[in-house]
Parts: sequence; structure tokens; C-alpha cells
Amino acid sequence: MNNETAKEIRKSLTADCTKCFGLCCTALTIVASSDFSINKPAGSPCANLQSNYGCRIHSNLRESGFKGCTVFDCLGAGQFVSQVTFKGQSWRRNPETADKMFRVFPIMEQIHEMIAYTAEALSYDIPRVLSEQLSVQLIELQNLTMLDADQLLSLDLVMYRFKLNKLLTETSEYIRQILIATLPTSKNAKNYNQERTDWIGKKLNGKDLRATNFRGAYLIAVDLRNADLRGVDFIGTDLRDADVRGANLSTSMFLTQMQLNSAKGDEKTSLPTHIQKPSHWMN
Repeated sequence: MNNETAKEIRKSLTADCTKCFGLCCTALTIVASSDFSINKPAGSPCANLQSNYGCRIHSNLRESGFKGCTVFDCLGAGQFVSQVTFKGQSWRRNPETADKMFRVFPIMEQIHEMIAYTAEALSYDIPRVLSEQLSVQLIELQNLTMLDADQLLSLDLVMYRFKLNKLLTETSEYIRQILIATLPTSKNAKNYNQERTDWIGKKLNGKDLRATNFRGAYLIAVDLRNADLRGVDFIGTDLRDADVRGANLSTSMFLTQMQLNSAKGDEKTSLPTHIQKPSHWMN
């Protein structure tokens, strides 16, 4: 697979709520917190969900105590389950499908997430052997999306995640090592590996953090204003309330829309092409 095709696959994984039966508003559990003003069990429609599956308070979710809704991104899993897996049969008109549809949705969401990571890895200039292994993985994951509901519910996704994690780690290390070789030698090699580090609230304004491995790191409320974050691996990084105003994330790796939605940025924040600036950043 060539780089451009992989980039198009990655960019195509975006939510289209107009083609979804409000699955994120029904299938998922909501716990009252700073992100949500209510408790809601999985499988129960949110009180704000309208009969046409639109949200009654969509235009002012954050002001109404539903900040978490503006952060969530299903990567297109919602409309895929609604229109492909269940062939356009809504759970309201076909209540017998409701329970199964709600249980399939988070599974499809995980598959789409793995497809997104795989496609992004294939968009980089990486060794042929690694590219071929990722291509096989991508085909396997795409085939999973076409399974019927019962088959999806029986999947062991841990196996697929384990295989993919190894390939993504190899991709990250290859890309970052190339970048590290071009950087000043003043940085100690261990500084590039901050996997699972706890930097909550740390002040990193204007820092050069290029090629750092932040996999699984806690960067909650960290000050990253004007920081250089090119070539950074962000898989599993917690960026809630991280301040990335003016930061350069243009070539950061494995950054998701949901991670950016939970952070604080502005019009000067540079993002990868598959990420859109959250609308609430401008408010």
C-alpha cells in the first residue's frame, strides 16, 4: 500500500452523526463528573437525545455540563454499525436489535481505532518488511468490520491489539530514531523515552520535545504552550486539559481527535492533517 492511500484511509475515519442512530448517546455509560452532569447506564438513551437522533443541546454542550460529549470521537464506528452492520435498521423502529447494537458499537469503535493507527503507520516511509506486515494487519482489521453482529460480539480483540502494538512500536522507534539522529547531541538518550511518565501539571512551555516517546504518559494539565512536539509518539497519552496553544504537533505520531478534543489549543496550534481543530478551542 502506498503512503497516499494510507493517508486517505486515516482521514476517512471521521464521525458522521447524521448517519448514526445516536449510539454514543445510548450505548455508553455516563458517570456524573466534571465532564457530565448526569448519570446514565449503558443502553439507556440520554435525556437530550431527540427522536431524530440529534442532540437537543448540541450547540451548547459544554455550557450545559456535557463537556465529555465534545471530547468523544468514535472514528466513524457509529455510522458504520448503524448503516452497514445493522443495514440501516434503527433500534427505535426495531427494538429487538437494540441490545445487540449497543454492545457491538464499542467493539467497532476499537476496531476503527486499530485501523486508524495501522493506516497512519503505513503513511510513513518505513522499511518494506514492516510495511508488508502492517498491510496484512490492515486487511485483517478491515475484514473484521464486515462481520455480522454475532461474530463481532465473539471476537477476542486482545489478540489483535497485541499483534498491532508490536508493529506500531517498531514504526515509532524507526521514525523517531531517524529524527533523533538529526537533533542536537545535548539531550541525553534516556530523555527521549518518557513512556508512562507522570508529568501532570508540569511546565514545559517552549520546550523542544521532538521525538519523545510519551506512550501511556500522564500529561494532564501540562503546560505545552509553544512546545515543539514533532515526531512525538502519543499513543495512549492522557492529554486532558493539556495546554497546547501555539505548539507544533504537525508530525506527531498516533495522535487522535479525542486526545486533542480534551486538550486546550488555539489557531496557532499546528496539527497533523487528519486532525481537525476542535471548535471549542476558538471559544
